[in-house]
Amino acid sequence: MKCIIIDDEPLARKGVMLLLELHAELQVVGNFNQATTALDYIRLNPVDLIFLDIHMPGLNGLEFARQLGKNTMIIFITAHAEYALDSYEVEAIDYLVKPIQPARFNLAVQKALAYADLLKQASLSTSLEFTADFLFVRSERQYVKVALQDIFYIEGLKDYVILHLAEQKIITAMNLKKIHGQLPLDFFIRVSKSYIVNVTHIQAFDNNNVTILDKEIPIGSSFRDAFFDRVIRKGSR
Repeated sequence: MKCIIIDDEPLARKGVMLLLELHAELQVVGNFNQATTALDYIRLNPVDLIFLDIHMPGLNGLEFARQLGKNTMIIFITAHAEYALDSYEVEAIDYLVKPIQPARFNLAVQKALAYADLLKQASLSTSLEFTADFLFVRSERQYVKVALQDIFYIEGLKDYVILHLAEQKIITAMNLKKIHGQLPLDFFIRVSKSYIVNVTHIQAFDNNNVTILDKEIPIGSSFRDAFFDRVIRKGSR
């Protein structure tokens, strides 16, 4: 997998390079101190994964991320924890806060590799057909039946959606808005631009996150009131 590093701090870039030496699956093909230079590079040399700072002179990391193609993955590496929710809005794979802990970095890399495998499967899983209680995912020459109640949450990744089941992930080419419009609203609610959750599988929640399958899913500010109205007020009736 080809990757590049974009950070205006030389020591930060060097630190990421050292961590990447432990990952033979990743090939570093570029090292940039500003996003505009990196953007010129990837227009001619597509890459799979970008380790990206947010606060940089000129074009910042979030603005840069909005200009990328659908198959380019991003791991943000920044000293500013307050931008974590914004990273979900641009569908980043992960968000690391400096100083980087090696174990946490390795986890982010493994997550990117897993998503790369899912994206390869997307060409074999290209459509969804809905019934009242099930959906059918087309995979190669057949349709796979998935009970809606077995879907814990749905994650948007560029022009794809990932169905998270208890023991399996299924990816298909469809945007999150389209699939949300076909789901039964009694059970599914959108909590951010990147996530839809099945309310029957919520383990816990607070003002900022929903926990499902022990994963904390952020609640977007523009979705918060609808979420609390659905889960607390309607649920208590």
